[in-house]
Amino acid sequence: MKLKDNTIFRITIISICTLIAFCGRFIPSFGGLSQDAIGVLSIFVASIVLWLTIGIDWPSILCILALGFIDTLGFSNVLIKSFGNATFIFLLFTFVLTYALSKTCLIKKIAVGFVSTKIARKNGYFFISLFLLAVLFLGLFISPSVLFVVILPILEEIFKVANIEKGDKVAKVMMMGLGFTVSLSSGMTPIAHVFPILAMSAAGITISPIFYTLFAFPVGFISFILMLLVLLLIIKPDVSKFKDIEIDKIKENIPKINKNDIITLAVFIVVILLWVIPSLFKDISPEFYNAINKYGTAMPPILGTVILCMIRIDKKPLLNIVDAFKNGVPWASLLMCASTLALGYALTDNEIGIKAFLENNLGPAILSLPSLLILIIFTTWAALQTNVSSNMVTATLVATVAASILSSGNSDLAFNAVIAIIGMMASFAFATPPSMPHIAIVAGSEYATTKDVLIFGSILMVITIVISLLVGYPLGMLIL
Repeated sequence: MKLKDNTIFRITIISICTLIAFCGRFIPSFGGLSQDAIGVLSIFVASIVLWLTIGIDWPSILCILALGFIDTLGFSNVLIKSFGNATFIFLLFTFVLTYALSKTCLIKKIAVGFVSTKIARKNGYFFISLFLLAVLFLGLFISPSVLFVVILPILEEIFKVANIEKGDKVAKVMMMGLGFTVSLSSGMTPIAHVFPILAMSAAGITISPIFYTLFAFPVGFISFILMLLVLLLIIKPDVSKFKDIEIDKIKENIPKINKNDIITLAVFIVVILLWVIPSLFKDISPEFYNAINKYGTAMPPILGTVILCMIRIDKKPLLNIVDAFKNGVPWASLLMCASTLALGYALTDNEIGIKAFLENNLGPAILSLPSLLILIIFTTWAALQTNVSSNMVTATLVATVAASILSSGNSDLAFNAVIAIIGMMASFAFATPPSMPHIAIVAGSEYATTKDVLIFGSILMVITIVISLLVGYPLGMLIL
């Protein structure tokens, strides 16, 4: 029985954490921390324990509720910084848009299109590589959970047509490759990906989607190539079954593209352009940049959602907002996002004083280390934690600590680059089932085992750490 399913365990953990969250603010100040600071830290600790042991849904609401009772913060500020935060709205309507896109046949068309090319049919290794490359491309714009659920039936159909069975090495390669690639893609752009956004919010910085992508894409793509080499060279799958695979049979099950799909894609592209274009004109035309950029990143997905709801084809809207809210929005993740935004605000609020405490006490010890070692510490910390626990907790916790220490001005590390690396590493989860839901599905699929995922996911984790340090940070210094 899992610990979280044990009644006595649940009651004990919930009782203790609730007591800590609501009563910590009554502990007298000590060690240079105010009562409110102790209260916020108590909520922080209690929330992390609940997230890791119980769940991320209602404990996130409890976190917001407890923060509201902190006198320095108040409910109005906490609600504004959580549910009223532009980041929360940005993610909410981006998920709505990606859900609309996932309901079209375009994603399946693109995935099958990659493996239908002449080069893919010539060689089994090319077939595997192009299939996973299609996943990587789609993952730049689609949330990881949605993408995995959409692509998995296609992969299973490929296995069926090619007569690939559970236990075959090639099935292990493709199943793990699918899970790992989805995770890699989720850190390569901030579009429909919550973890980089959370890290930036926790650190109080804003990075343009295009500049973040220019920084993160090379890291993810190089890691993707190395992942392919590791899986193919170590597992050594028999790829002969792909030689005569009948892709046409798979194509027959995919509906034809219709005008609904085309309009939905067009609206999605417009939203992306509204995110990207202003940054391109920042130096060329500052007036144009300011005119568009002043609306923030939340405006484009809201606009796209309204357009899709307004347009009706055959007396039906392109997007049913009620259906999207019900089936397309990962509310548990969004609730945690809201709570971590509020927590990040509380932990870095100057009146609370936690940031100053860290700068004065922990900062000097860490800042006395060589800059490269500090960078290695934060990068490795984010990579290890995200592979054994919540990605959101990782992004928020590591970014908050890093921001508090590095913002003192005594470090020569590029602040934005370090925070971007933390957000990216929080997305790169591969090694254990708790790291991401789709990794748990891979580990329990019988095509790959938990041991397989642990071994190859850990290898990939090391690869991403090295590439982030060697490629990501230098790029971040130049771009961010």
